[in-house]
Amino acid sequence: MTDAEIVKLYQDGDEAAIKATAARYQTMLMRVAMQILNDREDAEECVNDTYFAAWNAVAATNPSHLGAFLCRIVRKKAIDRLRTNTRKKRCGQEYYISLEELSEVLEGDETPEKALDDELLTEAIQRFLKDQTADVRKLFLGRYFWFCPLKEVANSCGMSEANAKTVLFRTRKKLREFLEKEGFMPCKANSC
Repeated sequence: MTDAEIVKLYQDGDEAAIKATAARYQTMLMRVAMQILNDREDAEECVNDTYFAAWNAVAATNPSHLGAFLCRIVRKKAIDRLRTNTRKKRCGQEYYISLEELSEVLEGDETPEKALDDELLTEAIQRFLKDQTADVRKLFLGRYFWFCPLKEVANSCGMSEANAKTVLFRTRKKLREFLEKEGFMPCKANSC
């Protein structure tokens, strides 16, 4: 069943939409949730929550790419679940490792003013990534959006882990310079 046919089922309020979504996207959604949570039970709950969220949102949003739409939902739900879980216990998940690597580029202040800038920051990062090679984009998104282990994203791009680490380091440095020029962060001495 195609994405358009599944979306039509959602629009018609047909419960078969959930079964069709699960048949087509269950494996992908579980993989995304597992990359973040590393716990099968929590991942399954996030995927089920994703189906519920899709039931409430697909008809109204009419996504052109259902898979990406669902991945975005499950990713957010998994991150929320991980935050809840780690309030009780701290663990070294790929999510935290990835965020630590990005901490030199993006500051972690959670203020209302910063929340208002999130959309503009997202657009700026998208512009930055459009100017990068396909491999750099794939590495960056695999590591920092999907939270894949470094070895996995390196293999998917056909490079060594050391090379991928170097490419990501240089990309983060370029991203920081780009964001400084765009006015999202204060310039370092002699860089502006």
